[in-house]
Amino acid sequence: MKNGNYLRKLSKMVVARKYVLAKHFEGAPKESDLKIVEEELPPLKDGEFLAEAVYLSVDPYMRAYAYKLPLGETMVGTQIAKITESKNKNFPAGKYVVGKFDWRTHTISTGDTGTNQGPASHPPYIVPDFGELPLSYALGVLGMPGTTAYFGFLEICQPKPGETVIITAAAGAVGSIVGQIAKIKGCRVIGVTGSNEKGQYLMDNFGFDGYVNYKCDDIEQQLEKVAPEGIDCYFDNVAGEISSKIIKYMKMFGRISVCGSISSYNTNVNTPPKVSCVQLHMLRKQLRMQGFQNYLFYNRSFEGINQNLQWVKEGKLKYTETVTQGFENMTKAFIEMLEGKNIGKAIVKV
Repeated sequence: MKNGNYLRKLSKMVVARKYVLAKHFEGAPKESDLKIVEEELPPLKDGEFLAEAVYLSVDPYMRAYAYKLPLGETMVGTQIAKITESKNKNFPAGKYVVGKFDWRTHTISTGDTGTNQGPASHPPYIVPDFGELPLSYALGVLGMPGTTAYFGFLEICQPKPGETVIITAAAGAVGSIVGQIAKIKGCRVIGVTGSNEKGQYLMDNFGFDGYVNYKCDDIEQQLEKVAPEGIDCYFDNVAGEISSKIIKYMKMFGRISVCGSISSYNTNVNTPPKVSCVQLHMLRKQLRMQGFQNYLFYNRSFEGINQNLQWVKEGKLKYTETVTQGFENMTKAFIEMLEGKNIGKAIVKV
């Protein structure tokens, strides 16, 4: 009888798989920098719930944040998970939850903030009812990238109808949403991206008015062509030399929202790349530049989610995902996202 009880307990044991940092990134991340290990999870205590990953997010900030992680630590990240067992009345079994559960297949949580504090750190929450829209949207347009675009653009750039807006990493999860919000607000929108194909995609699918291919040598000539009268608002996901060139073409009293610095993420954090000086343009044109991180608006998250949801349902805000299948392909999806191979939000389906 005792042996039978022991076997029954074993049958309920949950083994989680997780990615841990095997080697700190040097330059671009490599598959060998992360490894999958297994972890046996204990039985639930009162107030806890067990969540099984369904969709996991890969985002640029993860590359920048990874240098803070000690070796052997689980890679930081957010996911949508299904609650499979619960001893927490606020998180009942069967519900789906958005949580900063990192790169792992199974997580025990109390509903508090995750262990790896980072840009996406916030308590988990039950996925709202999106109607017929995909559950995965909670990691994109109806999640952190969507609220980043909403608050980072509207609160800092404060666009006005008729103004010209330019966005770097415009085909990415945040940039593609910013561009469409700018169109909703009556602006002329220019996207900066890494290929003519992506630029045309932005125009054909998201209503952008033009694009700049930053991989070409004639960036300044392209800027003169697409923004002959200058730029009013700049939403910067990339930083680097391309940003210095864009700032040169801004109008008087232009506004700049700095959301990311993708161009420097693969460099040593203590020796950022040198770029052309922008202070002269900032001074002469009396520009305003402000850094932005999404957590500053955490208490207003559902304001942004609900507005984006309304725009999606009205057909004003379109959304694209690049989905990689399989937990074992997390690192591959992460690397390809950093290489700009995705359009829209990059996610992994377990």
